[in-house]
Amino acid sequence: MKKSTALTATFAAIAVATLAGCAGSNGASTPSTAELDAMAQKMVQQSFHDKGIVKVKEALALDETLRDCDAAAVAGHPIDAATEKKLEAENFKTIQWPANGKYLGDWKSGEKIAQSGRGRTWNDKADSANGGNCYNCHQISKEEISYGTIGPSLYHYARLKGVSDPNSPEAQEIVKYTWGKIWNAKAYNACSNMPRAGAKGVLTQAQVADIVALLLDPKSPVNR
Repeated sequence: MKKSTALTATFAAIAVATLAGCAGSNGASTPSTAELDAMAQKMVQQSFHDKGIVKVKEALALDETLRDCDAAAVAGHPIDAATEKKLEAENFKTIQWPANGKYLGDWKSGEKIAQSGRGRTWNDKADSANGGNCYNCHQISKEEISYGTIGPSLYHYARLKGVSDPNSPEAQEIVKYTWGKIWNAKAYNACSNMPRAGAKGVLTQAQVADIVALLLDPKSPVNR
């Protein structure tokens, strides 16, 4: 789950519970979603502080996509189709395709990145490489026995997508989709829980290429 969204949702839940109790006792009206969000943001800002490379303002920044998706979640219903389509189009514009034209890197490096959850904590250096933490949400290879289930299994990803040779012309649409999904998943699903790894600067183009190779290279453990 996104860090800023998770924190906001947690404090929003506290705010709802607190205000619901107050409303029940004094007859006050239930606050609006915007009021709850503002209260949650204030509570978080008062509880956290900058440390090392971690800046509260950056960590808790809510852009239009997060605000609209969080508001829908708090309201207890899916985001409306028109807003979803608009947000996806805006996020699609943020995708940076590989500058060197190569979508597939080294799957062995991709496996290391997928295994690593390191990076962007207060004691990391600003120029240190981040991990992808992919196993936190997905099964990727059969050898890995510890993985999350928030996202779908990616084992046999290439076969499931109908790709036998990722370098063939007919596979390019899936190759580009895979790159774009890793770069900014919200370009394809506005309220996806998947981090916007490339768009938010968590992973570099080279790292994204390595993860694409992990998913699509026939020699990768994902596809064996």
